[in-house]
Amino acid sequence: MDSGYYAACAGLRARSQALEMMSNNLANAQTTGYRAGSTTFQSLLAARTPDSLPALNRAVNDFGVLGNSVVDLAPGSLEHTGGQLDLALEGQGFFVIQAGATGTVAAGSGGSKQGKFQPAGARPVGDGQPSAEEAAVLYTRNGGFRVSAQGQLVTAEGSAVLGDQGPLRLPSGDVVVATDGTVSVNGFNAGKLRVVEFASGTALKAEGHSYYSAPRGSAVAGKASAVRQGLLENSNVNTVTAAVDLIAIQREAEMLQRALSIFNTEFQRIAAQDLPRV
Repeated sequence: MDSGYYAACAGLRARSQALEMMSNNLANAQTTGYRAGSTTFQSLLAARTPDSLPALNRAVNDFGVLGNSVVDLAPGSLEHTGGQLDLALEGQGFFVIQAGATGTVAAGSGGSKQGKFQPAGARPVGDGQPSAEEAAVLYTRNGGFRVSAQGQLVTAEGSAVLGDQGPLRLPSGDVVVATDGTVSVNGFNAGKLRVVEFASGTALKAEGHSYYSAPRGSAVAGKASAVRQGLLENSNVNTVTAAVDLIAIQREAEMLQRALSIFNTEFQRIAAQDLPRV
């Protein structure tokens, strides 16, 4: 089969995946703390032993496919809300949360049970991987927090916000958060928010709800980040750029679809007219 057909198939698949990501960016343009995703492409050679192929064959059989997605860490604009538990970060830092392990709901027996949200990257205990507690640690720029019925500082989805000593618990009262993350309630120290940063090039993975996972051990203390109380960070999606990119990718996908149609028509002509002559 003609190499052009394979190239068009690979290209269409890559553009379809890119369209999905661009659409997701636009859909989350108003989501607090959302980080835009961008696509990267990698080479796919249609041969198991590429070194054995002549240079021309390597060139015509080397197709581009979607390799990975990259999280854009550029900051979004800050919006004043005045809420005591609305927090934003200046710098490259992230708040640390423990998804699925807390944000408890009272049970009938007086005990508690875990919230339903569980990160996609979480792994069960006993498989030689990090514990469930370690695996459920995620990162977010969305500082729209609240206090649960159990007095725990949680995200909008009910996941526990972590401090230096574990999940933060706040008594009722006036909350003041310093730029270093120290939380005071009615003038008394209630703990310190855990804020981390990542080295440039760290592969963050979107997990939904403006949560992100990162390779184990890649987080370091966020010494260059400052917490701002009464503010929330908007998404960093540039809607104009995202819309233009979406249109461009759609046009590329349409051209590749037409190319596939042409190839298919040519194959049918060969099968109907040329092969019977052989």
